[in-house]
Amino acid sequence: MSNIKTLTTLMQELEDQLTVCMRCGMCQAVCPLFAETGREADVARGKMALLEGLLQEMFKDPKGVYERLNRCLLCGSCSANCPSGVSAMEIFIKSRAILTGFMGLSPSKKLLLRGMLSRPELFNRMAGWGSRFQKIFTKPVNEVIGTSCARFVSPLIGNRHFIPLAETPFHHLMPALNTQKGHSGIKVAFYVGCLIDKFFPKVAQGVVHALNHHGVGVFMPQDQSCCGIPAISSGDTVTFNRLLRHNLKIFDAEKFDYFVTACATCTSTIKEIWPMMADKNSGYVQTRVAMISQKTIDINQFLVSKIGIEKVDINDNVEPVDITYHDPCHLKKSLGVSAEPRALINAHPGYMLREMPESDRCCGLGGSFNLQYYDLSSNIGRVKIDHITASSCSTVATGCPACMLQLSDMLSRSGKNIRVRHPIQIYAELLKNYYGLT
Repeated sequence: MSNIKTLTTLMQELEDQLTVCMRCGMCQAVCPLFAETGREADVARGKMALLEGLLQEMFKDPKGVYERLNRCLLCGSCSANCPSGVSAMEIFIKSRAILTGFMGLSPSKKLLLRGMLSRPELFNRMAGWGSRFQKIFTKPVNEVIGTSCARFVSPLIGNRHFIPLAETPFHHLMPALNTQKGHSGIKVAFYVGCLIDKFFPKVAQGVVHALNHHGVGVFMPQDQSCCGIPAISSGDTVTFNRLLRHNLKIFDAEKFDYFVTACATCTSTIKEIWPMMADKNSGYVQTRVAMISQKTIDINQFLVSKIGIEKVDINDNVEPVDITYHDPCHLKKSLGVSAEPRALINAHPGYMLREMPESDRCCGLGGSFNLQYYDLSSNIGRVKIDHITASSCSTVATGCPACMLQLSDMLSRSGKNIRVRHPIQIYAELLKNYYGLT
């Protein structure tokens, strides 16, 4: 971020927001990272104290400040439970942008974010190459979950158990879609998201099938790009605004009633971070972002509250599958969506929902946090796995593909044979089995 005016504006906004924090320490009780480390510097209150002197510290020890700010999952637990209404996530994101604007991006992040992520065609091409050649370097490790591990010692992969890239990404299965409103009288724009496109295309297929079944028109433009959360989490406002403008342009081609996603993080980013960090010097950007963010809605919430879901009651003596549900932080804590995914699951008579303890406890992924602090991320994730196991389920569902990756890794490394699915997959299965949807 080379624009000094933008940097100064962010600093002023940050100073205004920091005065709201009372240092009460309520964030300690809910911070998953603090629960693991017990370090005051890892909790929101500690970071707030650091940021009060940001202007001075930025010149003294910018790398040290940035390191402490990066030790955060951006899960929003502190904001959701703050009695003063402090938007800690907004403060931390703006702080990272300020520091990155001052220090610049590291060469590796510049290559990844500006060289690849900001160029959707190249990003898709490289993911395609990765999909074709991944079997050379990896091997299957858990057939039930579908995870793989490194075939050889790898500093990048380490001992992770990961979901491999899909053989065929969703944008190849269905490059674009533009259907008219059906009996619902509603048309939506469908934003797919990177992880669903490249790792979980069946989730996107489930979304399209459900929308078609309910007579919802779907506008899904070609060449969608990332929502920008990896970039802005790293403080890279340049890449963030490039991605934002690209998505605004391609979705500007059609009118729609709602902007639907099946990714909790994408939904939260578009509804909350796009308006917060969009280029304030462009009237077009501001207007379009305001319109789209107001129309953005999670697929579970859309089907339950705007459409009305199908439900089947049967008495066929078939033992239902025990399933539990993990609340993604960005869905429940940021957007207040919790009952709707459970409604989709409960609609299917072949599943019995059994609640796990602390279903809204963070799974520990935190995007790039998992890459930088894998041991901490794993320790937080193991607590979640204990809670899943306590439910005695054979399947766990969650409304976030990032959480699906983390749960798959943690379950597989723990030797559990518990399937990980998205609620929309459960609902699409219902439509297929009982309504003949193909």
